[in-house]
Amino acid sequence: MLRTRLTLCAHRLTRGIQTSVNPRLKNWELTVGIEIHAELNTARKLFSSALTSYNAEPNSNVAPFDLAYPGSQPHFQKATLLPALRAAIALNCNIQRKSSFDRKHYFYQDQPAGYQITQYYEPFAKDGEITLFKHDGIAEADGEAVTIGVKQVQMEQDTAKTLQNPPSGFLLDFNRVSHPLIEIITLPQIHHPATGAALVRKVQAILKSVNACTAGMETGGLRADVNVSVKRRDADDSADSGHSYAGVTGLGQRTEIKNLSSFKAVEDAIIAERDRQIEVLEEGGTIDGETRGWSLGSTETIRLRGKEGEVDYRYMPDPDIPPVVLSNEVMEHLKQTLPMLPDEILAMLTTEHGLTLKDAKTLLAADDGDRIDFYLEVLEQVRARLGGKTSHGLGALVGNWIIHEVGGVFSKAGEDWSEDLLPPSTLAHIISLALQGSITNNSAKKLLWLVYEDPSRDVQATVEEENMTIQDIADGVYASLAQELVTANPDMVRAIREKGQKGKVMWFVGQMMRELSKRDGGGGANPEKCKNAVSVALEKPVEVV
Repeated sequence: MLRTRLTLCAHRLTRGIQTSVNPRLKNWELTVGIEIHAELNTARKLFSSALTSYNAEPNSNVAPFDLAYPGSQPHFQKATLLPALRAAIALNCNIQRKSSFDRKHYFYQDQPAGYQITQYYEPFAKDGEITLFKHDGIAEADGEAVTIGVKQVQMEQDTAKTLQNPPSGFLLDFNRVSHPLIEIITLPQIHHPATGAALVRKVQAILKSVNACTAGMETGGLRADVNVSVKRRDADDSADSGHSYAGVTGLGQRTEIKNLSSFKAVEDAIIAERDRQIEVLEEGGTIDGETRGWSLGSTETIRLRGKEGEVDYRYMPDPDIPPVVLSNEVMEHLKQTLPMLPDEILAMLTTEHGLTLKDAKTLLAADDGDRIDFYLEVLEQVRARLGGKTSHGLGALVGNWIIHEVGGVFSKAGEDWSEDLLPPSTLAHIISLALQGSITNNSAKKLLWLVYEDPSRDVQATVEEENMTIQDIADGVYASLAQELVTANPDMVRAIREKGQKGKVMWFVGQMMRELSKRDGGGGANPEKCKNAVSVALEKPVEVV
């Protein structure tokens, strides 16, 4: 937060929001609760049969009820409940057999009925929890892991999309109105900004893994509101002191920061609001319960309006919508068919397939998780091509190819990754040829580029056309050339023998590969035979020429 006073300006110019450590924090405790709104992956809207398409012409997918036409009635679309239930199960919630809908009254241009249909009194899911680990990016002070409670998950309508029409007008697109949402309300158990951002990131990953949400924060499919409060660490924590939120008492007065649309915005907004509240309180002021806003790149939150409370919204059960009652069969089916969650996928990749945690996280994060399926398919096909004779570390090797080689190809080409542009069978064939010793690693990388640039090219035909096949060279040729190179480079030999610089062995291998490739007109030599020949030559006494 920047202020106009010179004393504060001088202090703040020496620190940035992300990297600074506020010396006042030792006296104050931050508490954060987060409300996450995620658009569900459904074909129809929540209370009408209108489509939920994003790319349609403005105001083209709108039913009479979505616009609150007099006499129109809500018709709950049962299919919208399925992704919501998958999400709640993945968040370890207790699913309620009976839930109901309520009206939350407020008047704004994007809400045509003058109220929003939500679940306030009887939400469909309660009492869940999310465990965040060190690799999720939590704050160091939270240690190896921290568990955050989920108070409830509720279904509700989305609002219309407001578009600016300069200089002072606004346009409304009602295609989005009544799109099914879930609101995930955490308990105020977050005490560090980085952990707040990590929680939103993990919730997004969980929702995508169970096919519950349409898109992430980057495309507007998920938004977060953060409730921030601070209190002195030596304050009285008794139940009758301070304020409360989500059933937790003894907190400082909270403010709510609305509609944060990136993980960075979540972290930065918490930091800015925390520091603002501390400063106000240390200067003898009080914190007002209010709704505040945040813009990416800002250094301070701004007041939007006074904070509405339960009385302001005048919650009431919706008289037009009957309760939703779930059967045991539905619940058991969803639990049995729930896809793997991010933590389970990471465990599978690191323990079963030998990937490093870093590479496993990269695969999981890439392309909304689609590259995990691609990886598993490539790995299975490579194993099949090798006839079950798989080498140790095959899973890590295939992962390395997909992350670095395939990722590099798409990055250099300026294309988004797509299985259509590079089928799993093509990559599996290329990797198998290299593992079988039919082509060198460098030839395999060149082959990858060739078939990417022209998908109609056959892998095996391209190997023959480009003369990539490793030549059948007699063992004596390998031994003779290795001895020549060792004899001609005594300094390199001494570095290996006396200084233990084993990496220089590969210099000899590289020289052999290049020389043999020239002699045999392409295709190259067998790298393993080159390495073995160099090792044998290095064991002999050096003959200086």
